[in-house]
Amino acid sequence: MNPVIDRVTQRIIERSKATRQAYLDKIAAARSKGPMRGALSCGNLAHGVAACGKEVKDDLKSLTKANIGIVSSYNDMLSAHQPYETYPNQLKAAIRAEGSVAQFVSGVPAMCDGVTQGQPGMELSLLSRDVIAMTTAVGLSHNMFDGSLMLGICDKIVPGLLLGSLSFGHLPTIFVPAGPMPSGIPNKQKAAVRQAYAKGEASKDQLLDAEMSSYHSAGTCTFYGTANSNQLVVEMMGLQLPGSSFVPPNGGLRDALTDFAAKQVCRITDQAGNYTPIGEIVDEKSLVNGIVGLLATGGSTNLTMHLVAVARAAGVIIDWSDMAELSTAVPLLTRIYPNGEADVNHFQQAGGMALLVRELLQGGYLHNDVKTIVGQGLERYTLVPTMVDGQLDWLDAPEKSGDSTVLTTVENAFQSHGGLQLLAGNLGRGVIKTSSLKDEQLVVQAPAVIFESQHDLDKAFHAGELNKDCVVVVRFQGPRAIGMPELHKLTPPLSVLQSQGYKVALVTDGRMSGASGNVPAAIHLTPEAIDGSLLAKVVEGDMIRLDANTGELTLLVDKQALAHRQNAVPDLDSSRVGMGRELFGAMRSQLSGAEQGACSLFAKG
Repeated sequence: MNPVIDRVTQRIIERSKATRQAYLDKIAAARSKGPMRGALSCGNLAHGVAACGKEVKDDLKSLTKANIGIVSSYNDMLSAHQPYETYPNQLKAAIRAEGSVAQFVSGVPAMCDGVTQGQPGMELSLLSRDVIAMTTAVGLSHNMFDGSLMLGICDKIVPGLLLGSLSFGHLPTIFVPAGPMPSGIPNKQKAAVRQAYAKGEASKDQLLDAEMSSYHSAGTCTFYGTANSNQLVVEMMGLQLPGSSFVPPNGGLRDALTDFAAKQVCRITDQAGNYTPIGEIVDEKSLVNGIVGLLATGGSTNLTMHLVAVARAAGVIIDWSDMAELSTAVPLLTRIYPNGEADVNHFQQAGGMALLVRELLQGGYLHNDVKTIVGQGLERYTLVPTMVDGQLDWLDAPEKSGDSTVLTTVENAFQSHGGLQLLAGNLGRGVIKTSSLKDEQLVVQAPAVIFESQHDLDKAFHAGELNKDCVVVVRFQGPRAIGMPELHKLTPPLSVLQSQGYKVALVTDGRMSGASGNVPAAIHLTPEAIDGSLLAKVVEGDMIRLDANTGELTLLVDKQALAHRQNAVPDLDSSRVGMGRELFGAMRSQLSGAEQGACSLFAKG
């Protein structure tokens, strides 16, 4: 085991002793009551089976057969989730063939950041994660179930399902993916059209044609943003079937994997005698494995918040210092857009998850003494799912990558580190993703330009007011201010300025994602400006230094001068009313800081 991985893991274990034990005690107490529906009164159980056929009613009355609860994020607006329309009946049939029973218990909301980016609805995006967690818990709270299946893929949906599932940590749980859409136009070509449009060199029709050629059919978007980072991390943690993350939808292999997931959850229930609850799978070591997978692939910075919250739900305490230290040791093994030109389909064709896990496991970067949904250890995750004579089987991965420019070995890593850096200084703590940055971009020292809306920055850009070296500060975008929206509208103009030779960087208490592009960005800054951090005192022209080599983020202003300044007072009314945002005021006010998961589900302190 790599000594850094081991040291950080042991530190997390020691830090989490009391909270982890309390969590394990909780799920052990829940299990001790036997099949969950056995605790129901006759009236309770009658309500729970009223709509079932006689045979299913008899099975559920007997308490000898497992009942699996299905939770789905299906809607037919989201391309990633549209394939789930047919899954419930398919899963029920496969579970029935295994001798058990399934009930569809809850649909959870699933919003698309791709649709809402730059729109008022994006300010509900992060909040939707906690709503999904609570909705999952409501569905499972009927106490009818011996296991569960979670159907979700995209940005806040998988973390929300995980949070909800871990509140029922005594239940064996499997996550069931649906796979990516076919590759469209190259991501580099799409990005070029976006930049051309930002410069006024492409029409809106040309931009729309490019976007619709990229996002064009059912399945997950193919760039390596938060959705695909979710899939990779959940598989690395042993919660999805080996090799299932990036198999395309609507094919024989995908159908076979879906059927197998349904049968497998029955095989790890208490009734089957191979009890493997999700609360025992998600532990300190599996969480570190997930972080290692994220770092080794240059995954989405959104996971720096989601994994903190998920860990907390399992009684484990991790922070950005842990992630940053792991990043110093984990080699970067993939180049997937925005950290390269390939997409996840190219990654899959190059060897995919099996080759990645094998490299990291052999290199000593992953813990192998972990539980998964298919047994002990990660060896099964070095195999590739394949159809052999019409039957699902797992075979050895190729000896070497099919494309070493997309997926490489530990010996020939693209970088010796994972590309995630903790930034800290008098402005607070934030993260920066460096895997897509060049060496000359890692240090920026320039005057501040202040905005309190990404839309205002866009106007300033088009007015030519940003044609200079600058550190763009976009503040009052944090969790408690306006729900911490992703600031995608910033990327094209800042990329244009950078391409014109200006030294630019971004500092914000808002979010960017795995699709953030190649501009140095200190993001998720905490404490956020609304809480009175120094970020609220920055004024136009102040010098700011961002150094991703040393981890420094400093406002270069004398302390005495700062002591005489008042905090800026933003007008946030327009971000708290309309598009449903007024319904979330109480939840927004309860969100923790970004490094604590930006979560409303846990008591503060």
